[in-house]
Amino acid sequence: MMSMFRCPLCGGDFIKEGRTLKCEHGHSFDISAEGYTHLLPANKMNSKIPGDSKEMAASRSAFLDGGYYEPLRTAVTETVLELAKTEEPAVLDCGCGEGYYTAGVAKELINRIPKAKIAGFDISRPSVKRAAKRTKEVEFAVASVFDIPVADASFDILLNIFSPLSISEYSRVLKSRGYYIYVVPAARHLWQLKAAIYDTPYENKEEDIPYEGFEHIETKRVRYETEIRTKEDIFSLFQMTPYYWKTSAKGAEKLSKLDSLKTEVAFDIHIYRKLK
Repeated sequence: MMSMFRCPLCGGDFIKEGRTLKCEHGHSFDISAEGYTHLLPANKMNSKIPGDSKEMAASRSAFLDGGYYEPLRTAVTETVLELAKTEEPAVLDCGCGEGYYTAGVAKELINRIPKAKIAGFDISRPSVKRAAKRTKEVEFAVASVFDIPVADASFDILLNIFSPLSISEYSRVLKSRGYYIYVVPAARHLWQLKAAIYDTPYENKEEDIPYEGFEHIETKRVRYETEIRTKEDIFSLFQMTPYYWKTSAKGAEKLSKLDSLKTEVAFDIHIYRKLK
């Protein structure tokens, strides 16, 4: 069986043989017990443990499983279903994290189009390990967005949900007229969380950024309110955000005193299409 990934050492195609991916030039990579493959060469790792740590991956998974971002997962899934116009669409989740969105998309897409193929990757090994446990309908790998181990023009749809982006790589791996879905926080995302930790909260910048080689098709807006029900979930959410690294000890202490938190949730789903 052919893998959706390719060898990160030579670019050769992979064939699955038991619990191993082997390329035509003799390189082989083990498939873990959970079902993912580590395809990030040691010389391309920017740290000993790149990406989210084991603890951060666990916090993110616990928060997302609480259903707080379910409306976003539904909107992303519906968008993929709208754009999947072939009999065998190939979807790649770039920066899949612990697989919450990937699994949701896979379930609905394969239910509608049985021949659909889905792959996901992230630089965080603990996150990908959780993703592979979450669903067996997706092929997962540890890899970098700046050197994606897949063939040129091999995917119809790319997803990027709050992850670093590499437009040159996206252009390379997308098929002609393929779609790129980019999800970002909108202006008042988590406004009440910001108000709890900052004396002067600020809105996120909203813009439709032009990317060379792509045309902007549409921006879908996801807006709702939710109540974060426990101290643990509030902290997990805080740890998922950039504010975790920027907030003073005083702000973090203020947040730790909250038993629950009602907040606005706001996302923008940008849809781009490759021009050629």
